[in-house]
Amino acid sequence: MGLTLKPQIQQHNLRQQVLEILKTRLISGKLASGEIYSAAALAAELGVSNSPVREAMLTLVNQGLMETVRNRGFRVIPIRRKQLEDIYSVRLLLEIPSIRKLATIPDEVRKVEPELRAKLADLRRHADQDDIVAYLTVDKGFHLQLLGILNNPCLVSTVETLRDQVRQYGVGGVSAQTILSRSATEHEDILEAILAGDAPKAAELMTSHIYQLIEDWSGTISKQAS
Repeated sequence: MGLTLKPQIQQHNLRQQVLEILKTRLISGKLASGEIYSAAALAAELGVSNSPVREAMLTLVNQGLMETVRNRGFRVIPIRRKQLEDIYSVRLLLEIPSIRKLATIPDEVRKVEPELRAKLADLRRHADQDDIVAYLTVDKGFHLQLLGILNNPCLVSTVETLRDQVRQYGVGGVSAQTILSRSATEHEDILEAILAGDAPKAAELMTSHIYQLIEDWSGTISKQAS
């Protein structure tokens, strides 16, 4: 599955755009755990100068996702299953009550329903195309837009940070397309429960979705982090 990143880079706010691309690559596993990457090589691939790439990678260092390796570049810091479970535990604490609350205000959710359904359609399309990078980008946007309805910027930024710390290491023998397709269905079901005003069902579905993420994406963490 190829990545066509150069067209995504615009001339304004290069560092932020590069940062988002690198984060998506980290989350999808395209930047592999334990591997060392040079800013110059990534800059050449993205079609930009070294400066915004190096700045973005230093931001990832500050966020604990990479570390500098003298005279070589930047190394992706491995994540262990315990760390993954800790991150998802916090997501459960934050997102389940939020999903419950959203189901009590379905009229507010309906105000952005066309945008949410457009994202669901994109998720389904990217799942069918087995495009994990594009899928994860839309997936993040869907969840953050839902949470944004609650008008709590601190909640949104915290969940965004937690999501950025997760990296996907394996699919346990199941094809990525199968996982993405199932995940797309889970998103659709969660939105339907919220719109129906069924808070217990929405919370149950979201809980199941997060636990499923742990099992789907943690297949080779122990091996790569050892």
